[in-house]
Amino acid sequence: MKKVISLVLALAVLAMSAVAFASTPVAATELEYKGDLVLMHFSTSEESEGNGGSDGFRTTIAAWKEAHPDINLTENVLANAEYKTQVATLAAADNLPDVFLLQGMNTIAWANQGLVLDMTDIISASPYYADYNTAYFTPFTTPDGKIYGLPVLTGGTCTIVIYDKAMWADKGYDAFPTTWAEVEEAAEKFSADGIDTIAFGNGGQWQLNSDFVSTLGNRYTGPEWFASLIANTGAKFTDEAFVKCLTETQRLFKDTKIFNADFNAVTNEDAREYFISGDAAAFIGGNWDWSYIWQVLKDSNEEKYNNMGIAVLPQPADADKYPNSQNIGLGYAMAINPKVAEDPAKLAAAIDLCYELTGPAFSSYVAENYALGGLTNAGEVDLSAFDQQTQDFYNWSYVDTDTCEIYDSYLDSAIWSVLNTEMQAMLNGEIDPETVAADTQAKYDEIYNG
Repeated sequence: MKKVISLVLALAVLAMSAVAFASTPVAATELEYKGDLVLMHFSTSEESEGNGGSDGFRTTIAAWKEAHPDINLTENVLANAEYKTQVATLAAADNLPDVFLLQGMNTIAWANQGLVLDMTDIISASPYYADYNTAYFTPFTTPDGKIYGLPVLTGGTCTIVIYDKAMWADKGYDAFPTTWAEVEEAAEKFSADGIDTIAFGNGGQWQLNSDFVSTLGNRYTGPEWFASLIANTGAKFTDEAFVKCLTETQRLFKDTKIFNADFNAVTNEDAREYFISGDAAAFIGGNWDWSYIWQVLKDSNEEKYNNMGIAVLPQPADADKYPNSQNIGLGYAMAINPKVAEDPAKLAAAIDLCYELTGPAFSSYVAENYALGGLTNAGEVDLSAFDQQTQDFYNWSYVDTDTCEIYDSYLDSAIWSVLNTEMQAMLNGEIDPETVAADTQAKYDEIYNG
C-alpha cells in the first residue's frame, strides 16, 4: 500500500493548468486514469439554491469534469436525508462508491471495518496542506491518529436564531431575547395573535440534536464534558448537567407556547417556510437555512429581508456556561473506498478530485460569493463587497460568538440514533429525560466499553 500511495502522490502533484469556473481555478492535473469514477453526494440542485457550500461543491465538480474530459465522473446525487440512509445501506453491504461523503460519526466504525481509505499520508502530501484548517480533521481522525477524509463543504453553524426584527419590535423587544424566560413572555404575546414565536422542525429526528441540543448542552456542561465523551475518559450522558439540558429541552417544547405545534412532524425546510411567510416570528436552524431564507427574502420580500436579525440560543435559567456559544464545524469529509487503491491511476484521480473539492477553488468561490469558509484558507474576505446581512452573518459566525462542537460530528452513529429517536418521544412527553440519558449511555457503553 505504501508503494501505491507513493505512486499516487507523485501523480497527484504533476504540472497543472488552469480551468476557470471558480474564482481560483481548479488545478487541471495531468492524470493517467481515463476510466470511470463514481462520486456520491447530496448537493442536489435544490440543495444548492441559496446554499453556498452546495453551490460551491457543484461548481467545483463541474470545473473538475471540464479539466478531466477523459474521466467519466458519474455523480449519484441524493437528497440529504436519503443520502444518509443510502450510504449506510451501501456501507453495510461493503458496496460504497469510489468517492463519497463521510460523516464524522461514522468514521471510527467504518475505519475499523475497512470501509474507508486511510488518507493520513495523502492529506499531509496535499499541495494545499499548508492552508488547511487542521482543526476540522478531528471528527475524521481515529484514536490512533489516522485521518480518513478531507473535510468538505463550508464551516458553518448548525444553531442560529433567525428573527424578524420588526415583529419583535412590535412586541416591545429591541433585539432577540437573551434568556428563555423572556422568550416565554414574548410567546404569550405572539400566540395571542395566532403567531408561533419560533418555528422548528424535528421531523427527521437529527434536527433537535444538531440544531438545538448540541449548543444548549454546552451551556450546561461546557466543552470539557463532550471532549471527555469523545476520548472516553469518564463523562457520561447520565451526568447531571446533560440531564438538565434534556429536561430544559423537554420543558421548552412540551410545556410552553414557544414552538409550532407540529415541530416533531415537519422538517427544518418546512419550518423555515413558516418564518418566511410570517406565521412565525423566528426560526432555529443551520447556516444552510440562513442562506436559503436570505435568498428567498432578498428576491421576494425586501422589507422582511431588511428586517432579518440573527442571534444565539437564549440562555436557560439554570445554566451558567457560555451564553454566547453556537456550534460550528465541518460535518462531512471526502472519503475514498479502499478498493479504489487496487488501481493506482484511478486512486490518483480520486485523490485529485478530493483535493480540488476541498481546496482553494472551492474555498475562494464560497468566500467571494457567500462570505463562507471551508477547509482551505481562502485569505482575507473582503466583506465590503457584500450586503449588510451577509456581513453580519459572517461576523456572527466567525468573529463575535463563542463556538462549540456539533455533537453528531463525533462518536458512533448508533449512539445518536438512540438519542435522536428517544428525544423525539421525549418532546411528546412519552419518555422522561433520565431514561433518554440512560438509554443513550447504555448504547455508548456497548460500543466503547463493551
